[in-house]
Amino acid sequence: MRRRLPAGARERVGIVVERLRQEHPAAICALVHQSPLQLLVATVLSAQCTDERVNLVTPALFARYPAVQELAAAVPDELEEVIRSTGFFRMKARAIREMSQDIVDRYGGEVPARMDDLVTLRGVGRKTANVVLGVAFGVPGLPVDTHVTRLSARLKLTSATDPAEIERDLCSMVPAEEWTNLSLRLIVHGRQVCVARRPRCPQCAVNDICPSAQLGPLRPASLRMKAQATSRSSRSRSPRAS
Repeated sequence: MRRRLPAGARERVGIVVERLRQEHPAAICALVHQSPLQLLVATVLSAQCTDERVNLVTPALFARYPAVQELAAAVPDELEEVIRSTGFFRMKARAIREMSQDIVDRYGGEVPARMDDLVTLRGVGRKTANVVLGVAFGVPGLPVDTHVTRLSARLKLTSATDPAEIERDLCSMVPAEEWTNLSLRLIVHGRQVCVARRPRCPQCAVNDICPSAQLGPLRPASLRMKAQATSRSSRSRSPRAS
């Protein structure tokens, strides 16, 4: 039996998309990269590590191993030393080497641009594949990381806890052209406002529609009126929930 979405999820998600577009108009990936390969490697390194730390490590990494063939042939101990500060460096080094070997052996040295191909690379799951598809190739993808998981739960856009099911629920409600930007904006919002331990609800652009909000001091009247106007406008454009 298909799991039902939380009550009001379809209406809320339209407002969330619109408000976060206004709040965070420049939706960009924080991982600095110059090619699909560099983004793929940086995303692997970002597991259990901040993007800031990854961005400190990757210039030296890509200077030493500028091509996928060099990463595939890297000496494990030497690669581990370059990425040590990102944590779990042995596991990540192995993933990068094996992933690079797969790209060389099966895809002619080019990062594939299809989900079905990307997830066959050793060490690459749906989240990493969606990042590369959406950011590097412009193919609609909705990466679900810890921020997207947390905000989707707080906003009651899904009752799922599994990342693949969260992705499926969000994608079923949001146009494909919004998938990547919505994920990027949820991540930024999760880092800056809807933080894990003490969310800054009074500063949140969607606090008036968030089922989990504890507003504290009310926002200025001008912001409340703008939020209400956006909510009414979004409702008038949104299809009726089935």
